[in-house]
Amino acid sequence: MMKKDALPPEKEMQQKEYNEFVKQVTPTYSLAGNMAKAFVVGGVICCIGQAIINTAKAFGADEEMAPMWCTLGLIFLSVLLTGLNIYPTFAKWGGAGALVPITGFANSVAAPAIEFRGSEGNVFGCGAKIFTICGPVILYGIFTSWLLGVIYYVWGMF
Repeated sequence: MMKKDALPPEKEMQQKEYNEFVKQVTPTYSLAGNMAKAFVVGGVICCIGQAIINTAKAFGADEEMAPMWCTLGLIFLSVLLTGLNIYPTFAKWGGAGALVPITGFANSVAAPAIEFRGSEGNVFGCGAKIFTICGPVILYGIFTSWLLGVIYYVWGMF
């Protein structure tokens, strides 16, 4: 007599074959390798940012304005490289090193807009899809900062 939860022999064999198939097709990753790639990519982005700051200072920007030029430059480069389909390859190789900085956020805004512009036009493609990825981040960021502001205000009353 079979146990209540036991699979029939045919199903059990199918399950084992499926598990073996999944092991064969699932890529294996090296944690240390991925961390090294992310470190290198993040470092390259930071070096580019520092070069923009140094260049802005060399052209006369003050201590407050140079980082703003850096932000604008990194966003511009990210959107440009996304449009040329270079940044997604860079991000796939570098992982979090390319996705965490402001360049990753700019990429997440530009990529859906570029992808849907051709198939659905400017208004319904580009305009409607531009915030599909980063829209929730903006929404929850604004809501959370509002909520924390209310808590801070109420806390200050006591």
